[in-house]
Amino acid sequence: MDILSGVKIVRQALYFSKQKALVLGDTHIGYEEALNKEGIMIPRLHLKEIISALDSVFEDEKIKSGGLKLIVLLGDVKHEFGTISRQEWKDTLALIDYLTARAKLVILKGNHDTILGPIADKKNVEVRKHLLLGDFLFCHGDKLLDEKSSEFHKAKTIVIGHEHPAISIRDGVRVERYKCFLLGKYGKKALIVLPSFNFITEGTDVLQQKLLSPFIKDVSGFRAFIVADKAYDFGKIKSLLSRFEKE
Repeated sequence: MDILSGVKIVRQALYFSKQKALVLGDTHIGYEEALNKEGIMIPRLHLKEIISALDSVFEDEKIKSGGLKLIVLLGDVKHEFGTISRQEWKDTLALIDYLTARAKLVILKGNHDTILGPIADKKNVEVRKHLLLGDFLFCHGDKLLDEKSSEFHKAKTIVIGHEHPAISIRDGVRVERYKCFLLGKYGKKALIVLPSFNFITEGTDVLQQKLLSPFIKDVSGFRAFIVADKAYDFGKIKSLLSRFEKE
């Protein structure tokens, strides 16, 4: 499914056909070790799950036929704020190796990436605050862009991560939470919000929980695209909120 013309949803990532670019965000490598330190014992399978999901992404026919020149990580590649854990060193380097074997990689710095430099430098990967490709402007989403910049003026669409959007769907007493993409507006520009590429948690329920990104003042006018066995257009959030309140 295309979320915009030439922009295809492929699992929890986006493929930009004209730019031959694959974009994903918020992998939060090292999250299991952080949970283990808090006494929450879960197996360290996150990298394996990320690679398995990416294997299927790279098998998508549109990507295989259209080609791939660039991979963009939208930030929060690693989880720990003020340090680099042992798991982060090992698994982030492994993820970078996996991605750079397929295309050029650019990382956009997220709020969890305060000490990402030594890892990126080891693999000669470029780390930036934002990136303009055609009329698409990519950034993590935790801070607003400089609206006086030439990149901002050239952009028609802003693409962010950071939020980890998801939606809970009720079926009687059963509740299932699904990752989702959001499509809305920031001023006069289109705004796309990606779900996390983190498979330990589904994310923030946009129908019930407070959103964090300064790019989103009112989520009700956004359109939601649920990620399940494929992408589903669930329409405007305000319609889903109305249905949720009735329930």
